[in-house]
Amino acid sequence: MTLWWLLAIPGAWLFLRWFERANLYFPSRTLEADPGMLGLAFEDLRLAAADGTSVHAWFVPLEERSPVVLFCHGNAGNISHRLDKLLALRRAGAAALFFDYRGYGRSSGRPDEQGTYLDAEAAYLWLSEVKRVPPERLFILGESLGGAVAMELALRRRAGGLILESTFTSVVEMCRRVFPFLPARLIVRFRYDTLSKIGRLAAPLLVMHSPEDEIVPFAMGRRLYEAAPGPKTFMELRGGHNDGFMDSGPVYERALAEFISRPA
Repeated sequence: MTLWWLLAIPGAWLFLRWFERANLYFPSRTLEADPGMLGLAFEDLRLAAADGTSVHAWFVPLEERSPVVLFCHGNAGNISHRLDKLLALRRAGAAALFFDYRGYGRSSGRPDEQGTYLDAEAAYLWLSEVKRVPPERLFILGESLGGAVAMELALRRRAGGLILESTFTSVVEMCRRVFPFLPARLIVRFRYDTLSKIGRLAAPLLVMHSPEDEIVPFAMGRRLYEAAPGPKTFMELRGGHNDGFMDSGPVYERALAEFISRPA
């Protein structure tokens, strides 16, 4: 083997590692707004993940015994770009905890699969141990990539229910869809394999997905729903990947309200 090949192989491997991360995580460090700008009272939090990473979060209360939604956002931006989702959750009757993964917003560190799981778990433990929210009143909602994070958290911790919104089956399958020329299974390190996990889910499930989703195929949402053991509900959104909850409007909020308010 020539010297050129000896140099080229590790270089190509490093490029693929960079390429994977660059196409999976799109964090923004700048917070463009906060709940106070909407006239909402909130707690600005610094949580500690199990590995010591500092996780920034907002807790927005409602009524004392309201359901609480722990929200896991998608792969781009940060929590300041999700205030419309916060308002939708309030209209559905929920208090909410929004947090940023490591490397996003004011959270320290750099994102990776296991790290995002630890960040979500830190948010759950704060609700459970500091706010004393019982599992039956604590619901986990994940959008897109956040659905994979929410799925893992629902396997680690008890919850009143899991909500998957516009969530993919796995990064490997998304890679095959977007980059069909790449050997996805060989090069993908961050799997976020929700489909392989969902059969072990013990909590009630609500899957929400739009046939008009231009990023994550509607068929992936249906596959997740069909693989889940139940009790489960499927709610068809309308609109694109990032604005389906807004285009669906009251229908979206009503489905959330019904799911989080039903008896444990």
